[in-house]
Amino acid sequence: MITIEDIRKAREAIAGVTKYTPVLTSKTLTERSGVEVYIKGEHLQTTGSFKIRGATNKVKKAFREGARHVIAASSGNHGQAVAFVAKTLGMKATVVVPENAAKAKVDAIRNYGAEIIYCGTTSHERIERAKSIATEDGAVFIPPYDDPLIMAGQGTTGLEILEQVPDVSAIYVPVGGGGLISGVLTAVKESRPNVKVIGVEPELANDTQLSLKKGEPVTIAATETIADGLRTNKPGELTFPVLQKYLDDLVLVSEEEIKAALRFALERMKQLIEPSGCVSLAAVMKHKSYVPNEKVVALASGGNASLSQLGKWLEVEAHI
Repeated sequence: MITIEDIRKAREAIAGVTKYTPVLTSKTLTERSGVEVYIKGEHLQTTGSFKIRGATNKVKKAFREGARHVIAASSGNHGQAVAFVAKTLGMKATVVVPENAAKAKVDAIRNYGAEIIYCGTTSHERIERAKSIATEDGAVFIPPYDDPLIMAGQGTTGLEILEQVPDVSAIYVPVGGGGLISGVLTAVKESRPNVKVIGVEPELANDTQLSLKKGEPVTIAATETIADGLRTNKPGELTFPVLQKYLDDLVLVSEEEIKAALRFALERMKQLIEPSGCVSLAAVMKHKSYVPNEKVVALASGGNASLSQLGKWLEVEAHI
């Protein structure tokens, strides 16, 4: 497992590429929930998501070791991050995306200079294809989540939260393959073990919930949740043990609850947070077992969404 020292080293390695993202507040949400609510704004991060943290840590190491071509498998945000870092370092990048990848995210990856390859609809399919291409071309595969350097890079978000909200009681974190939450768990639990870390999954992509119940990684079928960044079909082999060791709770949110959080962020906070990043906000809105006056952080993991997608997601009125 990674350690907090790995995360501190990652923080030094990614400095200058990533941003120290702000913590936002919402008076309305605080009043409705009865606790102080803060939103960690990774949707305002370089390339629009937390993924740049892990990607920078991993790609920089590959570059130092002589690599000049990197390959990623991604539904969008990880691919954008890898493409951006590769371009910054003068490296070639190839990104394998699902056949149903969001057009806005694919366009962004291309704009950073990466080659796009479409493959399947599940995380397993695109990861295996990317690994195969890397072997054939002598390139370096940059995993989306199941890698110590990726996990450590994502964990830097947790260090920032503890600095920005030092008396935080609970942190809600989106769960896909587990790279982000395993990093945050390590950073938080090895610094402030009394702070609760609560994972959040879409009901339609609950592979982590099922895996925790069974005690081992479980594979689910491809899903069509609007939280496209969380469409993994199996937890990572490296990330899952960290969740088993440290995770305090896991909350599932429905598609309508995600839409409600998206609408709230747009209308009341004036922030564009993509559905994958809104699941944590949805969980805060849903969760009622708060202690009065405690401080809660919802990690808004990304903000990469197109106007056409927003129109589709908000066609049906989503009330809070």
